[in-house]
Amino acid sequence: MILTAVLSRHMFVWLTFSLKLDAVISGCEAAWAYFGGVFKVVIPDNMAAIVADADPVNPRFTAGWLDYAQHCGFGTDATRVRHPRDKPRVERMVQYVRGNFFAGESFLDLADAQTRARSWCSTTAGQRMHGTIQARPLEVFTEAEAPALLALPDKAYDVPIFTKVKVHKDFHVEIAKALYSAPSQLVGQRLEVRADSVLVKLFHHGRLVKVHPRQRPGGRWTDPADLPSQTSGYAMRDLDSLVRAARRHGHHVGIYAERLLRVDLPWTRMRQAYRLLGWCL
Repeated sequence: MILTAVLSRHMFVWLTFSLKLDAVISGCEAAWAYFGGVFKVVIPDNMAAIVADADPVNPRFTAGWLDYAQHCGFGTDATRVRHPRDKPRVERMVQYVRGNFFAGESFLDLADAQTRARSWCSTTAGQRMHGTIQARPLEVFTEAEAPALLALPDKAYDVPIFTKVKVHKDFHVEIAKALYSAPSQLVGQRLEVRADSVLVKLFHHGRLVKVHPRQRPGGRWTDPADLPSQTSGYAMRDLDSLVRAARRHGHHVGIYAERLLRVDLPWTRMRQAYRLLGWCL
């Protein structure tokens, strides 16, 4: 990835083997730190991580990119497909980076190459006499563009997962191999998901319907309020609710239920307790 300041042509080179959203955002975060601020407008290529529908007039951006742009406060003006003149400054920089930085060099690993690329951007690319602007990019950037940058966000961006899920008959959805409850009335519906390292948010037609703490793969988080009243007790292994239900059928039924469940592993007898309640109907 090459991020180039439009006026000064000062650049930052980010090396990556991937162009997925998390890799693109990592490159942007490194660039903002290098430049000392955030560009007010970003003009990206039509990569899939950023552009969902490359319309020349009204492009549609991915949910992940929009979320990141809102976090940083910048606007996005994507280039048109097969229109290299929309970003000629960057197109020309690709050949320059290949010929001046990569050619004839060898690196220990990706980290070594990235460290040297950052230094090269400042000491070589930034200090050369640019043929178009007839000035040194780093000097022009420092004087004219750096003061206009947006401030760096207060905290690093927590790259979230954006996906769509279906609410199963057990009133749960699966996200990154963990289960989360959803309101029972949404069984069979498709929900939009935003999940970062802290929270999982479920949306239905753009409306927030549930927030859960993020769980590790294999984990499960259930809000009893999401479950129908007739199933919540069993699902949550709520023994007290079973005893209360038994007492409503009589004093002796309540005593029997209490003794039935008074064992070391009471949830192993929940089916018997439900059978008892069934006999009382």
